[in-house]
Amino acid sequence: MHPLTPGAKTPPPNCPGCRTDPHPPAACPCHAGHGWCHGFHAATTDPEVLATWWRVEPRSGVGVSCGPAGLVVLDVDAHGAPVPARDRLLPGIPIDDRVDLTGLTSGYDTLALLAAHRARPHPAEDTATLRVRTPSGGLHVWYRLPLGSPRFRSSSGSGARVALAWQVDVRASGGYIVAPGTRTAAGPYEALPGARTPAPLPLWLGAELTRTGHALAPYAARPARDPLREPLRGPRGAAAPETPSGAVRGPVRPLTPRGEGRDAHRILRPLLDAVRACASAPSGTAFTEKLNRAAFTAGGLAAAGHLQHADCAGLLAAAADAARPHQSRRNQLVIDSALRAGGTRPIHPEGRS
Repeated sequence: MHPLTPGAKTPPPNCPGCRTDPHPPAACPCHAGHGWCHGFHAATTDPEVLATWWRVEPRSGVGVSCGPAGLVVLDVDAHGAPVPARDRLLPGIPIDDRVDLTGLTSGYDTLALLAAHRARPHPAEDTATLRVRTPSGGLHVWYRLPLGSPRFRSSSGSGARVALAWQVDVRASGGYIVAPGTRTAAGPYEALPGARTPAPLPLWLGAELTRTGHALAPYAARPARDPLREPLRGPRGAAAPETPSGAVRGPVRPLTPRGEGRDAHRILRPLLDAVRACASAPSGTAFTEKLNRAAFTAGGLAAAGHLQHADCAGLLAAAADAARPHQSRRNQLVIDSALRAGGTRPIHPEGRS
């Protein structure tokens, strides 16, 4: 658990030192002194630390870091927003024009539509698990992951890359959820009648999360060396030697008869440069968009066999962390998602500039 700002659903702000000296949350020195900087990254089960936090601010709400707790929470929104096109309601599932969508206004409706399409019970009505009504009229449906189950990433229901259903956010690894009993200026988070603990994630929902790109796939460990100073490798791992100045002279042997490895390097390099260039300003540089584009392109090049997937992951992570070192976990979530999405659309360098 971790504290939330009294009267709000967001974590307390970082201390002045952490605000002026950005650093990866995992390396925050405040945590050793029982500080709560970096929100859910500071979450703990240590009763002494928790007691200290709530002695300092007894009015704090309670946040739960979903990844370490093994939770997947469906955050069903009921916001008044324009209904998008049919292909955005249930990503990956076409909705025939003959299906009457009259009255569809919120995440309750799209989640019910998904459940009906799969002939499964509506999760919002699942009394076997913990359900929490939010002050805005939304609903949190809590599930726990069985031991050994694959982990899932968080997402927004309006996300263009990874989403379960319109106005249904997923709170999992890389996110947190507000615990029932927390009260904000907008009202309380109240548990609904039924179970008071999370039930195991239904198999069909796990399959839907996997289908929509939420499953976290392990990547090769990042090399200790600096991958930005090394050439990209071709399908067989052939490295291009460098001149003393670091310029690539060419591969030891052709990566393919037409040298697509060099072309792939030419395509990806400026995208990585654009990501690193975001270090010039803390915001307003379209960092996430640029990282998404670079990772999606890298995934396509790797899927086509022109680059090694592990090398792409290392290059992207190093470029992202160089620009935004204080949010390495979020960087990795963006990279993982875009690499996987790009992997479904192989890219061949021929004809690209």
